[in-house]
Amino acid sequence: MLIFGDSYSTFKGSIPEGYANYYSETEGADNSVTSANLTWWGRLINETDSNLIRNDSWSGSTICHQGYAGMDCSETFSFLDRIDRMNHDGFSKKETIDTVSIFGGINDSWANVPIGEIKYDNYSGQDLRTVLPGICAFFGKVKEYCPNAKVICIINTGLKEEITSGMCEACAHYGFDCVTLKDIDKSSEHPTFKGMCEIKNQILLSLNQ
Repeated sequence: MLIFGDSYSTFKGSIPEGYANYYSETEGADNSVTSANLTWWGRLINETDSNLIRNDSWSGSTICHQGYAGMDCSETFSFLDRIDRMNHDGFSKKETIDTVSIFGGINDSWANVPIGEIKYDNYSGQDLRTVLPGICAFFGKVKEYCPNAKVICIINTGLKEEITSGMCEACAHYGFDCVTLKDIDKSSEHPTFKGMCEIKNQILLSLNQ
């Protein structure tokens, strides 16, 4: 499994060096997620007997190229930048990727980045600094770089409705599985031990329907 995510998917020591983490043995939502095995993805991997190829998650990251307070993150931590760097390094050609899990859009919503409109080609630089075009462009890159992979997009609770509906529409366009979460237990807006279990359970339930 290849994971693209933000703080919800981080755990110190399980993400690339230099990436910001939220969860660790001593940090996180109410300090109850003290092991990578207790995260949503750790539980999912264990229960599906999968292998983690790479967890490319960066706390506070947006999918599009604009972050908090209008920050330009086109060459740092946006999902779009990270997948391009990964492709440039030849990662997808060196590894057999059969599943990609995407869990993002959270900071795009929280940072009040301009929403934009759904589009699937002819992106301008300004387009990629808005949420929906950035999401569509990122999904297109996942499809291009990992053409044989099953792609699961997990959508958090509490996002702006335009982002939730736009992500669902883009998933349908690209043929990705879309898991829209409900009623996740959180502390400081991040999943607790219970919340991580709920995320994993809802992913499995959705995929088994």
